[in-house]
Formats: sequence, C-alpha cells, structure tokens
Amino acid sequence: MRLDCFVDKVIIITGASSGIGLASARLFGSLGAKVVMAARSYEKLLELAPGVSSDPKKVLCVKTDVSVESDCKELIERTVAEFGRIDILVNNAGISMRAMFKDLDLSVIHSLMDVNFWGTVNCTKYALPWLLESKGQLVGVISIAGYSALPARAGYSSSKYAVRGFLDTIRIEHLKDGLGVLVFAPGYTDSNVRKAALTADGTPQGETPLKEEKLMSAETCAMHLAKALARRKSQKILTAIGKLTVVAHNLFPRLTDRLTYSYIAREAGSPFK
Repeated sequence: MRLDCFVDKVIIITGASSGIGLASARLFGSLGAKVVMAARSYEKLLELAPGVSSDPKKVLCVKTDVSVESDCKELIERTVAEFGRIDILVNNAGISMRAMFKDLDLSVIHSLMDVNFWGTVNCTKYALPWLLESKGQLVGVISIAGYSALPARAGYSSSKYAVRGFLDTIRIEHLKDGLGVLVFAPGYTDSNVRKAALTADGTPQGETPLKEEKLMSAETCAMHLAKALARRKSQKILTAIGKLTVVAHNLFPRLTDRLTYSYIAREAGSPFK
C-alpha cells in the first residue's frame, strides 16, 4: 500500500532512542515526515537523528522522561513551536519487569505505571488539543500482555491493560471529532526491553530469556505500525500467536491461563519454574 500520506506530517515518538521507537522514527523519516524524537538520553537522540532524515530541519530531539508531567508538556510545546502542529503521537516509551508479585518490591509496579501508563496519559493530555485540531491520530504501543496477562509480569500487564482502557475511552469520547486512536499490540519483538526489564528489587535483569534473533524485528513492527496508521485502524494485533492468544483468552480463559503458565515456565530462569 502507498505510504505517501506521511509526507510532512508531524509525528512525535516517545522512547525513540531504541527498539520499535527508533525503527519507527527512521521509517517515518524515510517517508518524508517531520519526526520528533523523545527519550531520556538526549545525547543518544542527537547521535541517531542523522539516520532518521537527511534534512536536519525535519528532526527535533527533545529530552523527555514521560513519567514527569512537565517534561511531557515541554515536549508538546517544543513540537508546536518548531513545526506549528501535531498530526500523530506515538506513545511508545515503556519498561518491563520479570518477577513474581509475592517477591516484588512495590516500587517496581509504581515505576512501570509511571512510565507505561502515566507516560501515555501525560503526553496525550497536552497533545490532544493539537491532535483534535489536525484530526490526527493517537497511538499507544501496548502488548499482547495488555489483552491476556503474563505471569511474572504483573506490573507490565497491568500497565498495558490500563493503557488500552484509557485509549479506548478517548476514542469513544471523540468519536465524532475526527480523531484516530490506535491500540497497537506487537507480540515478542527484538528489542532491548527484556534486558532492561526490572527484577523483584528494581534492578535490571541484564539479559533476555528469549532468543531475540528469532523474534519479529523492530523494523518489521514499525512497518505494521505505519500501515495501521495509513488505514486509520483502531486496533492492530501482531503475529499469529498473538491473535490466537487474544481470541483464546476471550473464549477459553481457564485453558489460556494453563497454556500461558506452561509457556512462561519454559523460559530460561523462569521465576516459577
């Protein structure tokens, strides 16, 4: 399908310094969009920016911690000051975890909710008037875990469920305002998220339990995102197993619970093996 609809569109991407966020920034930049890259590491964004667009005037880097409301407000204000509008907001910034809830320091769940849920809420709050003006699109990058819970990821699943509920509500509230709201749910994707996932005491686990090279690439995931936005979809669930999991969770919840337990128990270093 044609993706020339993104030419000169102003697209904000949070968590743009790696993974799906970086791949999306590069893709939208190659399609002629004006890309705003937001992440906590400003120096890294500056290093990556030339690979997003050959025209430096089409890339804006903004140091942003999405868990800080004032940072999100500044992100939106700087975008509008630079480009005069906002067409798409991709709420992609997120962190994960891996630990049994019974062993978990509650600060870990607070951290995940602050970034994954409140980060989405904070950015959306300040971008929404501009998105309504442009009849643009709002995106939340969640996970299959936002439809069917993953054990040992209580904070992660909870935050992704919350984002889905929040975005569904915004869609209904603005059903007649021309606003597009996309809940985008990748399956397992090759990224740094599992290496940075928090353990029971809040420290990063430092290694992934999965064979990352066998997972969907961030670039493929970004292309799915672009196509879903071009079609102004309200929901996109990726991978066959992801779609099957969502359907099974709705139709056969107890069976899905058992299958999910067995699947996660086979992970390297599983907390409940």
